[in-house]
Amino acid sequence: MPSRWRPPDSERAIGLGFYATTTPPLTGTIKADADDFRVDEISSYPVPADGGPFTVLRVRSRNWEQHELAAQLEARLGLPPHAMSWAGTKDRRAVAERLLSYRGAPPSTMPEIPGVEVLEAYAARDGLSLGHHYGNSFLIRVTGLAAAEDAPAKIRTAVGELHQVGVVPNFFGPQRFGEVRPVTHLVGQALVAGDTAGAVELYLTALPEFSDPAGRAARLAFAETHNVTRALSEFPRAYRFERQILERLARGASPASALRALSRELRLLFVHALQSWMFNLWLTDRVATGRSLTVPEPGDTLLRVARDGTTPSRDPVAVAVGNLPECEETVRKGRARLAGPLIGYSTARPPGRTGELVERVLAQTGVNPDGFRMPTFPELASAGAWRPATLATPPISVRDSADSVVVGFALPKGSYATVVLRELLKPGAIPEPVGA
Repeated sequence: MPSRWRPPDSERAIGLGFYATTTPPLTGTIKADADDFRVDEISSYPVPADGGPFTVLRVRSRNWEQHELAAQLEARLGLPPHAMSWAGTKDRRAVAERLLSYRGAPPSTMPEIPGVEVLEAYAARDGLSLGHHYGNSFLIRVTGLAAAEDAPAKIRTAVGELHQVGVVPNFFGPQRFGEVRPVTHLVGQALVAGDTAGAVELYLTALPEFSDPAGRAARLAFAETHNVTRALSEFPRAYRFERQILERLARGASPASALRALSRELRLLFVHALQSWMFNLWLTDRVATGRSLTVPEPGDTLLRVARDGTTPSRDPVAVAVGNLPECEETVRKGRARLAGPLIGYSTARPPGRTGELVERVLAQTGVNPDGFRMPTFPELASAGAWRPATLATPPISVRDSADSVVVGFALPKGSYATVVLRELLKPGAIPEPVGA
């Protein structure tokens, strides 16, 4: 499956270590503007119910991060912090339509927030929770293409390759680790190691490759002085989550107490990002060792494909010598998919070569699975789960104009549009060294 192109270091750092297509890299850019990236949630709508205890909001936003959007809605509606729930997170730099919910009556007037339009609000018997949707549809404009590259033809060739292979590696996309500052998994790594102070330090001081001058200066100054009062005067107001932590530290709170200033959903992202990084490494290592993502072997795990096309992680199937022919046939017919581990405290070492891969990932990351019990933050504990190693190649539309290409497709929940796009564009890729 891997092609002759090597991903850039920024992708390899988060475990995206190969491509499934062989087309050369293109100069195209996605998200040059939020309007270039349109995502619409394919929702499992809570049933409307007059007098129901919950309100469901259908919201279209432009350039809004999920947690910041929820906090703004809570403030405008007079709700307590962390009252909002949602089914899935969306890209910040995008025009996104999604559902959110809260316990309480619908608003008499819709809140007015720049870049946000509340399209609908209704009472419902049930609210939303993570995963309460089927997937997302995407319409993405790729700009900055060089005419000499014949980008539309190359993109169509890559699409043809994906359809021929039939699957796309189901990596977690870069935004899982922080679109602006990809350190979320490293904060999770520190938390699972029991180093809460180190996690807070990372969150406050780690620098992205590109950052605004004021924010960069504030992080550097705090890393040097750890003067919380000064940091509160220097950290930009837009750094709302960092400021929440700093405000608690200024009152003498411990690192653990300061981190609890963030919502449980946001803190869970740290743990989940670590598991995502480890999954990406597992996927890369499996291919690097010459093993298939579509042909199971003893020691592997399968997930059944449900009628709606999703692959619930409940009831995983262990592949053994005795059921190997049946498992191979089930995967071949598309009724199950090979799965990789989202490592947690209950993740058992599989037998054989599959177990060796898990050990390699644990050695690469220095993670002890028992750390996912999270004694300091038991509300963040994770027993572990399974994730499909691949997703079925979706129908992909390609429309081109003089200066751009518009790509459209839909994906099941938990999968990333950027993972499909990187197969088509390969930004920053270089030729794989001969013999690598």
